[in-house]
Amino acid sequence: MCVGIASTKTLAKLANHAAKKGLAGKDGVCDFGSLSPRALDDLFEQIPVSEVWGVGRRLDVRLAELSIGTVRQLRDASPTLIRERFSVVLERTVRELRGVSCLDLEDIAPPKQQIMASRSFGTPVFDLEQLSQAVASHTTRAAEKLRAQQCVAGAITVSIRSNPFKPWEPQYNQGAVVPLLEPTADTRALINAALWGLGKIYRPGYAYKKAGVLLSGLESAGRRQGSLLADPKREARAAALMAAMDQINDRWGRGSVRPLATGFGGDWRMRREKLSPAWTTRWDEVPAVRAS
Repeated sequence: MCVGIASTKTLAKLANHAAKKGLAGKDGVCDFGSLSPRALDDLFEQIPVSEVWGVGRRLDVRLAELSIGTVRQLRDASPTLIRERFSVVLERTVRELRGVSCLDLEDIAPPKQQIMASRSFGTPVFDLEQLSQAVASHTTRAAEKLRAQQCVAGAITVSIRSNPFKPWEPQYNQGAVVPLLEPTADTRALINAALWGLGKIYRPGYAYKKAGVLLSGLESAGRRQGSLLADPKREARAAALMAAMDQINDRWGRGSVRPLATGFGGDWRMRREKLSPAWTTRWDEVPAVRAS
């Protein structure tokens, strides 16, 4: 992992590139603020303009026609000329390279348009019951993410596949889109739809390696289209139940309360013997140093 530090978004990404390539900085960290203007000039002269965030191959060729081939040459180019020949976007890039912030940082990530949850199995899965547990587990996780961004889903796609890295074995790869009668974030309704779709695509005789679900047709829960047949009291109870489940799992750990359809373990769960330590998020995994 490398870190780039600078006064603008474009420069920070460039600093990260310099850290990765070992062009500047130390121990994977490059801070442009610690470099002198002359050192920055020398560094920017080494880096091709194609490494600048937002400059693709087509722009690289067109910039070369103006004798702009390095980051320094792009930074020193006339913003007015760049805007006339290219676009206001590239003009902002030039200004960002000069330390003028033109791209706002996102304090809150925008809501996702789709939410996916999928995992490879620890061992091959053959029977429908194990696949159902895996699909229900993935749907539960996707529904939690859906509620976290206060949205509802209009459809769910369930997919299963065998191991493509074992071509000598029978291969199967299939998915099904299940539209929902009403957009929802209720885990129970989403699981029912996902398992119905799984039943349509499941075929015995294959060693399944992976299953996943994709929530689509997302919209804000507060602005979703209502139904004349909806029961407001029932919807309120369902929302309260989901909120209670999320609160319990937030406090006591993911999976403390979960639907019975997810099962109680199983060989399908992903192997985690070599999982990287979570030193920055779990107190019980923080390394302890004792003086001898």
